[in-house]
Amino acid sequence: MSDIKTIDELVAQDVRGKRVLVRVDFNVPVAGGAVTDDTRIRAALPTIEKLMAGGARVVLMSHLGRPAGEGFEEAFTLRPAALRLAELLGAPVVFAADTVGPDAQAKAAALGDGEVLVLENLRFDKREKKNDPAFCEELASLGEVYVNDAFGTAHRAHASTAGVAALLPAYAGYLMQREVSTLTGMLESPSRPFTAILGGSKVSDKIKVIDALMDTCDTLIIGGGMCFTFLLAQGKAVGTSLKEEDWVERAAAMIAKAEERGVRLLLPVDAVCADRFAEDAETLTVSADDIPDDMMGLDIGPKTARLYAEAVAEAKTVFWNGPMGVFEMEPFAAGTRAVAQAVADNAEADTVIGGGDSVAAVNKFGLADKMTFISTGGGASMELVQGEALPGVEALRK
Repeated sequence: MSDIKTIDELVAQDVRGKRVLVRVDFNVPVAGGAVTDDTRIRAALPTIEKLMAGGARVVLMSHLGRPAGEGFEEAFTLRPAALRLAELLGAPVVFAADTVGPDAQAKAAALGDGEVLVLENLRFDKREKKNDPAFCEELASLGEVYVNDAFGTAHRAHASTAGVAALLPAYAGYLMQREVSTLTGMLESPSRPFTAILGGSKVSDKIKVIDALMDTCDTLIIGGGMCFTFLLAQGKAVGTSLKEEDWVERAAAMIAKAEERGVRLLLPVDAVCADRFAEDAETLTVSADDIPDDMMGLDIGPKTARLYAEAVAEAKTVFWNGPMGVFEMEPFAAGTRAVAQAVADNAEADTVIGGGDSVAAVNKFGLADKMTFISTGGGASMELVQGEALPGVEALRK
């Protein structure tokens, strides 16, 4: 992080009276006009409060959901996020009814020292995702300096994450700093043994991450739907389980690479199978060698869960991304719950949850407060782990 300009460097220069344009990640779930999970808003508070305390005039911008990009859509307004932010700050928050239009311009110009403005959803304008130069200029005109505190969108070269950073002095907020330093530190100098747990549905989605982790971890645990492609590569029958025939050869190469590198690769030894993909399906727990032809594996079995938990208990660094099964359905939640509990129980380890469904799982099981670090960026954290340059981070380099 030493080559990235930080918010502390900015505040040290005195921000009183300056308009600071801040990219936050307020892409939060909303129901009935209210935010139902404010985790991402809370994650941005240290940066916002630091700027407010320094007397900055804070202009916040974010996207929410996937609007069409053709203008205002009530379902995706950021107004509920602005209202929740005001409650969390215990201070008024001004809301602009547009993103770069007359209302945004007038309200940004009228801000007083220490006051906060939230712009309407960036993605109501299709130019945001296109990193359109004119849109970048319009956004930049609302601030004098720029802070990016939205790690979850750092892998996107959009106007608010990359374009604006080229037009204004650019700095990393506290959340951005912590995300980048935690994930890169885990890869560059982990406490050992280092155990990585990867789940999810497809090998094709995770192959680059598997490849990268194979170079640094001591144990690699595979679960989720993608484990069946690995089992297929071992010559095992997997019934009607999710599998990627085109990736069997690549999975076999990964198994060989693990052996070559001395990495312990753990695959399921048993599985919970079902006759169909449904909560009320008929289930059967079988050895990984004996999955019936007419059944699909939807979770790791109890023997596998114990094997994985033992590997996690020995670790000094744990990285987890992806569930072990279809944890949203109770009959297939036990494997993910067991792994989550094992990670939570290892108080001696640095435990990093790499965004996405793993975060949903630790929240569902009430274990989030037992983890060392929970990433707010699923796609961004995966790209960083697999060695990709993130446009939103590169834009902050000195």
